Amino acid sequence: MAQTDQQPRKPRGGRNLPAAIGVGVGLGAVIAASLFVVKAVFMVVVAAAVAVGIWELTSRLAERKDIHVPQIPLLVGGVGMVVAGYFEGGQWAAAILALTGLAMMVARMATPPENFLRDITAGVFTAFYVPFLATFVALILSADGGAWRILLFLVVTICSDTGAYAVGYKFGRTKLAPTISPGKTREGLAGGIGLSMIAGALLMHFVIDGGSWWQGLILGGCAAVTATLGDLAESMIKRDLGIKDMGTLLPGHGGIMDRLDSLLPTAPVVWLLLTVFVGS
Repeated sequence: MAQTDQQPRKPRGGRNLPAAIGVGVGLGAVIAASLFVVKAVFMVVVAAAVAVGIWELTSRLAERKDIHVPQIPLLVGGVGMVVAGYFEGGQWAAAILALTGLAMMVARMATPPENFLRDITAGVFTAFYVPFLATFVALILSADGGAWRILLFLVVTICSDTGAYAVGYKFGRTKLAPTISPGKTREGLAGGIGLSMIAGALLMHFVIDGGSWWQGLILGGCAAVTATLGDLAESMIKRDLGIKDMGTLLPGHGGIMDRLDSLLPTAPVVWLLLTVFVGS
């Protein structure tokens, strides 16, 4: 029998797929249970994810770049943004973002002035990137039918990643951004957009009051693009820091931030489109 030198493809990123699938199913069960039993409980899950994400990012900044962000005011302000967004709306969340920046400046004054600007700039970036973007998840949930809107948001984002992985693994040939994420391909991006659009059309038509399938196509396509850009942005951060994952909390996935990378930038886009299409 003729032998071949062709080697089987390894899972993308060297991930432990069984562990990744198991963790993913577990997370999905926790999210579903909290989302459709008591909506406020889901906000506890979001706030916890935000707190862990802040800790992961600031810890890696300190370890790899010697950037020391005042963690306490950032953690308190970050959780406050999410809670305020759910109960009081976006204006309160924006106000807490500003106050968080000021609180970090005051806290940083307790240490020597060297690298003050660098540390505060990193802190303001973290405050915007993690908790403020997550606030749009709270805004989606607080709307009428918020649980179903969150389901739509999560499904189209997951379908983007799933479609991109499946199509890219089978048909991917043309690199999308080789210097940032060598595993991503243009064919995979097309697959992610396609699957996300199909999921968006179905969910908008069947579970969102007043929604239409064509609106779901638009929402799904936009969500897939922003999810991909968010993934690339996170890859840029990790390459700058010289790390593979932000953490090790989730076996097969990395850290919390490695799962939030596509969700965070997609949340404001989905919130905006849902508001335009069906109101708040």
